[in-house]
Amino acid sequence: MIPINTPLIDEEEIEAVVKVMRNGPLTNALGAGPMVTQFEKKFAEFAGIKNAVAVNTGTAALHSAVVAAGVKQGDEVILPSFTFVATAEAVVMAGGKPVFTDIDPETYNISPDEIKKNLTKKTKAIMPVDLYGFSFDCKPIRAIASEYDLAIVEDAAQAHGTTYNGKPAGVFADVACWSLYASKNMTTGEGGVATTDNDEIAETLRLIRSHGEKDKYASLMLGSNYRMSEIQAAIGLIQLEKLPSFVAKRRENARRFTNLLAASDRLKLPAESEECHHSWYLYTVRVQNATGKERNKIVNKLNKKGIGAVVYYINPIHLMPYYRKEFGERRLPETEKAASQVFSLPVHPTVTEAQVEYISTTLLDLL
Repeated sequence: MIPINTPLIDEEEIEAVVKVMRNGPLTNALGAGPMVTQFEKKFAEFAGIKNAVAVNTGTAALHSAVVAAGVKQGDEVILPSFTFVATAEAVVMAGGKPVFTDIDPETYNISPDEIKKNLTKKTKAIMPVDLYGFSFDCKPIRAIASEYDLAIVEDAAQAHGTTYNGKPAGVFADVACWSLYASKNMTTGEGGVATTDNDEIAETLRLIRSHGEKDKYASLMLGSNYRMSEIQAAIGLIQLEKLPSFVAKRRENARRFTNLLAASDRLKLPAESEECHHSWYLYTVRVQNATGKERNKIVNKLNKKGIGAVVYYINPIHLMPYYRKEFGERRLPETEKAASQVFSLPVHPTVTEAQVEYISTTLLDLL
């Protein structure tokens, strides 16, 4: 099976882990050991931003960021439903109300026009997602946030290597959140980072990371244990060095897919634009005018032929039982349509040119 994604780990990461295991420390009580501190510095440089705060998961980064952005009980946060559930979880865990908002059918990211329709006096923040590695529409959404004095908490979990107008993902937000899960463009196994140019937000993120403590036994606010270990940071430092080559290979594979799959008028291929330089966490296609059953049939046949095609977000968050019960019924036509028509193909660096051709030929034969 050609997997949808796979971590690229070799002797360099193994040696870095062994070095930490032999010499220590393994962690730091306040979440800022020497390897973590070094990783944060390097990640901030990569992200083109002042502060990076490393945590133990992308979900921890999201929750910390929502709290640090000032979301409190009863505040509304506008966000897409067509994303991983952690985006909404972070809002609910902070006491806020997720306001699920429809997407742009071209990019699958939250629609600026739909954001405007959902603004109320209770709106505190906008939470765009860089889905599949394609940046949210920064310029109009930043304009909305500025006009209504709203925070932007960017879910950049899939955006390592993404740029918008030549700048890295995250720089247009008040705070951005990155996942370092095993499937991502770079990994620490589990892990996450929150980035911000705002020193006050950064300080709050650090407090939340370790029980609200700046000094031991002196909690200044409610926090948790979101600390990244020294082992995770050691892996992250190596992966960060390799990230440009990882992304370059993903882009190369994506170009090949686009050239080959353009032969079908039944497939809608992923969006690209002059503003956004895609990092290709996933190569996602749409079977135009298909039902969910028709799409699923194609994916199942691909799987049987050894191709790890996957349907992500088949059940958007607003349709999940908990969120329907707690936040009410909601119709999001473009979200629901995308959920029944799209699927993703393996585009990661270990996919060879021959495999791209095999995947493409197999898919075209099934349409």
